[in-house]
Amino acid sequence: MNIWMDADACPRGAKDLLYRAAKRESIPLILVANQEMGIPKSAWISKVIVEQGFDIADAYITDHVEEGDLVITADIPLAANVVDKGAIALDPRGLIYDEENVKEKLATRNLLASLRDEGMMGGGPPPYQASDRHKFASALNVTLQRLKKEQQA
Repeated sequence: MNIWMDADACPRGAKDLLYRAAKRESIPLILVANQEMGIPKSAWISKVIVEQGFDIADAYITDHVEEGDLVITADIPLAANVVDKGAIALDPRGLIYDEENVKEKLATRNLLASLRDEGMMGGGPPPYQASDRHKFASALNVTLQRLKKEQQA
C-alpha cells in the first residue's frame, strides 16, 4: 500500500498530517508535483517532480496508483480515475470518494466549471480551516486502519 499525494494544491495542514501518518504507520507517502518542494527527511516520504503542464501530475498518479492505495486529492477527475482503479481517494477536507459519490461530485464540478467559464459565477474553494484539518485527520486515520486491516486479511 502507498499513499499518493497530489501535492501542488494540497494544503499545508493536510501535508503535515500525512507526513506524521506515513512515519507512524510505516506506509510510503509519495508526493507528486510539477514544482520542487521540500519534504521531511524520512525513509517513508518521497517525491516525484513531473513536467509542467495541465494534469501531468494527475496522469502520473493515475498511471502508478494500484488497487488498495490511497490518493489524497481535491481534484475530482483524478479522484474518479483513482476510484475506477480500485484505490481510495480522500479529499484534504475529509471527504472519502467512492463509486457512489464520485460520479455525482464530478457532474457537479463540471457544471460549476461551465458556469465559471461562462462568467455566470466566480470563486474557488473556501480557505482551509481547522475544522477541515480535523475532518481530514479523522478520515485519514479511519481509512488507513481499514486499508491496513484489508491488507493483512
